[in-house]
Amino acid sequence: MKEASDVVELTVPAKSEYIGIVRLTTSGVANRMGYSYDDIEDIKVAVSEACTNAVNHAYKDGEQGQVQIKLFTYEDRLEIMVIDEGKSFDAKRVIGEMKPLSASMTLDQMNEGGLGLYLIDTLMDGVTVNSDSGVVVFMTKFLNRDEVDAHGNRAYSSNE
Repeated sequence: MKEASDVVELTVPAKSEYIGIVRLTTSGVANRMGYSYDDIEDIKVAVSEACTNAVNHAYKDGEQGQVQIKLFTYEDRLEIMVIDEGKSFDAKRVIGEMKPLSASMTLDQMNEGGLGLYLIDTLMDGVTVNSDSGVVVFMTKFLNRDEVDAHGNRAYSSNE
């Protein structure tokens, strides 16, 4: 596998006020790579959701923690890792409970616990969650739609 052209790393406190910095950094990298406006918006939402999950769920009340973001640029794709070292969760269970959203669903019918992961999966071309120690959300967005079909990795997965 080809090595990343550039790697951008960012570590921020696990506080909601820092998510905007992560969005801006990610947006800048995606823009430099030549992503369309819509793809950049999708990437920003997915990264925000992953960071928000880490901020809201990884660390116990009052526990100081950090969220690490790694952006790997390739000629044909952007790979993003959002890493926290807080409380893990049963990724396989949450993924199993994810269900598609429908316009006819009420808010009560939506599974809030997996909504962020569902959005991430919908917006990105590939998503993997590792929750062995802390949580690592690994996301891929291809630069060209043809690459998605060629790699065939649209499926959501988690480590076992």
